[in-house]
Amino acid sequence: REEKMAEAAEAMPSFCLPDIQDNPNGWGPSLSNLEFSKPYQPFSKADKLGKVADWTGATYQDRRYMNKYHSQYGAGGTLFNYHHEEDESSFHLVDTSRVQRPAYQRNRARVQQRNNLRRDRERREERTMQTLSKQQKGRDRDRMRMQRKWQKQWSGRRWNDQPRSQIKQRQASVEVQPEWKCVDEIEFSRLGALHLNVEPPTDLRTCGSMEYYDKTYDRVTTKSERPLKGVNRIFHKVTTTDDPVIRELSTQGNVFATDAILACLMSCSRSVYSWDIIVQRVGDKLFFDKRDNSQFDLLTVSETAVEPPQEEGSSINAPANLALEATFINQNLSQQVLSRGGKQVKFDKPNPFVTEDDETEVASVGYRYRKWQLGEDLTLIARCEHDGVMAGKPGAPEQYVSIKALNEWDAKVSGVDWRQKLDNQRGAVLATELKNNSAKLAKWTLCSLLAGSDAIKFGYVSRVSARDSSKHVILGTQQFKPQEFAAQITLDMSNCWGVLRAVIDICMKLDGGKYIILKDPNKPIMRIYSVPPDAFESDDDDEDDSDDDDDAQS
Repeated sequence: REEKMAEAAEAMPSFCLPDIQDNPNGWGPSLSNLEFSKPYQPFSKADKLGKVADWTGATYQDRRYMNKYHSQYGAGGTLFNYHHEEDESSFHLVDTSRVQRPAYQRNRARVQQRNNLRRDRERREERTMQTLSKQQKGRDRDRMRMQRKWQKQWSGRRWNDQPRSQIKQRQASVEVQPEWKCVDEIEFSRLGALHLNVEPPTDLRTCGSMEYYDKTYDRVTTKSERPLKGVNRIFHKVTTTDDPVIRELSTQGNVFATDAILACLMSCSRSVYSWDIIVQRVGDKLFFDKRDNSQFDLLTVSETAVEPPQEEGSSINAPANLALEATFINQNLSQQVLSRGGKQVKFDKPNPFVTEDDETEVASVGYRYRKWQLGEDLTLIARCEHDGVMAGKPGAPEQYVSIKALNEWDAKVSGVDWRQKLDNQRGAVLATELKNNSAKLAKWTLCSLLAGSDAIKFGYVSRVSARDSSKHVILGTQQFKPQEFAAQITLDMSNCWGVLRAVIDICMKLDGGKYIILKDPNKPIMRIYSVPPDAFESDDDDEDDSDDDDDAQS
């Protein structure tokens, strides 16, 4: 029996009492008798044990609770912190680059998916068509036809693309005849590097009389607009060879032109529309003329815009009708803003173009015939114009002014409504005009600089209604000094003189005869053609010649 009890005692689990260490000074075992194999983090009896397990470190970011549960032996202790062992033996580089598939497998899944969708759609359509009536079938066919048309029309476009009208091929200002011979061609891209410094001009003769500018138009705003009135005055647009003063001065130079012709040649690289200028080589002299019955004196509208006007026919917004409207506005504004019937400034000579047959009043204009020395062997004489004068400071001479009109024909096309922007954001309106009418503004500025004007006045004129081109209102005016405005539109006078000198040099090398400089209507190129001597002569000239012959015979 004792043996059985001993065997049973051996089979039962044994229990050994652990060593109990008494710590009379605090909780837990004493630090001096600590022999645990596990790591131990000491703590104080005053530590609060209410802190939760914080694995993110963001639970107690509030400053009020930041030190509430910190131990006095350290901020939580560092004994149980994780330390990374730099063991790279288990590190393997994984290749995440996409496997390049052969060309025949790249779009296989996409093509297969598209084919499956098409088959499912065809099956549904077949099942649907079996139960549709004839009217419904026809309606569905029309719908599918329109859908295919829209898909074809909008294929390749983004959802926010706006359909742009195709730029039409413009026609040349004059039709090139088969007997004309092209003797030279000038690309505008080569003209940017030309420069020439020219000395100030000298005045040879001054003619005409001018009225004073009415300063009340400087106070015109969009809220106090004034109607544009028609002025019944005669405007003389005489070409170079028909000018009697230039004929008298022909012995003092060898190149002759008007300020409008010179401005057109100087700013040719900015032009988009076609234009033409007649060149006559007579001995060692050059005469630059405009062609009879040409549209050279008409003002272009939105010539350099991204989408210039392209309407045709009798539309009021066709380029030809817009040019007539702009010229009408410019002439009337230049006379309306002057003090009519008041004091005038008269030059030394009267207007050379006034005849006894002129029954109506002549427009206010002052002509200055000026001479420039372009080189040792080139002397240029040109007729320049002033539109009016302004009273200067007390004791100072009068200031000559050029008056030009900027017209608004459709605010939706330009993108800037003058009636809303002109008073508060006049710079935005002017910047839009500089973008859309760069060539026209450059010509106006060059004419003012060639004439020696002290100021250039711009009048902002708009239609009363966008659908009526016969009624206009003046919304405001703005004044610039020509030199400052030229710098603002990046117009370099040395480059302009260089371009003019290059054209003159080319024409001086030609044989005696008549030529025409023609700007290509669709390319930045101008060509020089040799034309017959009797080309562009009007019927009036022929009658005058026959009368002279009859008088000589008698």
